[in-house]
Amino acid sequence: MLFRSAVSRGARLAARRQGRPQLAQRLGYASAASPPAQSSLTYETADITGVKVATRDSRGPTTKLALVAPGGTRYQPAPGLTVGLEEFAFKNTQKRSALRIVREAELLGGQLAAYHTREALVLEASFLREDIPYFTELLAEVISETRYTTFEYHEDVERVLHVKQSKLAGDVSAQALDLAHSVAFHSGLGAPLYPTTSTPLGGYLSEHSIVDYAAAVYAKSKIAIVADGATPAALHRWTEQFFKTVPAQPSGPLALNTKPTTYYGGEQRTPHTAGNSLVIAFPGSSFKAFRPEIAVLAALLGGQPNVKWSPGFTILSKAAAGITGLTASGTNFTYSDSGLLVIQVTGPAASVRKVGEEAVKALKSIAGGTIGEKDVTKAVSKAKFDALEASQSRAQALLSAGSGLIHTGKPFQVAETAQSISGVTADKLKAAAKSLVDGKATVVAVGDLHVLPYAEELGLRV
Repeated sequence: MLFRSAVSRGARLAARRQGRPQLAQRLGYASAASPPAQSSLTYETADITGVKVATRDSRGPTTKLALVAPGGTRYQPAPGLTVGLEEFAFKNTQKRSALRIVREAELLGGQLAAYHTREALVLEASFLREDIPYFTELLAEVISETRYTTFEYHEDVERVLHVKQSKLAGDVSAQALDLAHSVAFHSGLGAPLYPTTSTPLGGYLSEHSIVDYAAAVYAKSKIAIVADGATPAALHRWTEQFFKTVPAQPSGPLALNTKPTTYYGGEQRTPHTAGNSLVIAFPGSSFKAFRPEIAVLAALLGGQPNVKWSPGFTILSKAAAGITGLTASGTNFTYSDSGLLVIQVTGPAASVRKVGEEAVKALKSIAGGTIGEKDVTKAVSKAKFDALEASQSRAQALLSAGSGLIHTGKPFQVAETAQSISGVTADKLKAAAKSLVDGKATVVAVGDLHVLPYAEELGLRV
């Protein structure tokens, strides 16, 4: 067992360095050329002293470890709390200063990161696999022993928040996407990823409210620990040792906003001088009720071509071909109990209007059954590839697995997803598209409102 008090930190690090060439030789790289077995895409789960744990061992020399907590903007009871808690990660704790954490991580060659989504707050560490004891201990220390000091709040947290707010103010694409979620879901999933400069944070955000939010988020019953590149035995051993002191249940005066999601839809138009963005959205697919036809429809909408020098087969890549300065994408944003299928077009106002109109026409054509079998086959293959590729992207895979553990009790298994996507037919795609265009849409325009279309002009009901 490794104890920090047993030997000096420098001696420990030097000893580890001496054994690393041999470690690389033992692990080897010969198997890298072989296609991964199906089991390499699945996670082994367990409950370790009340903590939900999932791991898969890719047998490489590095490990990525993530602690996923339900601390995303959906769950914050007041604006700004998620960002505040994220920015306090890896700051001063009861045992270590922020400087010591940085220096130790650097000496071990590790990387630390904290980020959030609409549903999750993620603390992440990447490191050489023999260093899993140190980084498991560090994550446990961050969530149970961080010192939420006043000077760090004013000098670091507030400063970084203002920088991010300023950056967001000029990003019309991000603003349009935030507004689309707000129109579609109102509160909860409708909360913006970052508070805008006009959000009144003074009465909600302080080091004291962040402490209360941490007590509501960081509890054994809420969090999940996910590892890629570690053996189950190693992760279980160090989780059991270092997470003993983490509170079993949430505490404090704040409670997470756990209201179920309701889709509303509607329209919003916001003038802006920095650019133009149009979002057309519909109810999508969720973790709990996965709809493979929505994934295939998102792939068919597409965006950027997959093959260089080709306009691509997808609807949006064809519509945007040859238009300078324009980007278009079709994406299903998947959440625990809801989803949002989004068509987003950003660029010159006239081009945005044209591509938006063509996208809606194409969607209605699919609903009318005019899609060709070849396009369906291509879209199914692309959707399967996108799902499998995401499962091999460590960061995305860990987030999906952790979110699945928190919300459904099991990690998101990509093998099941790929199999269900294979069963999508032209008739199922037609039915899905028809349900969307016949239902209530969400339409958001940000930019030159003199040119950007209304929902009614697109032929959509809001």
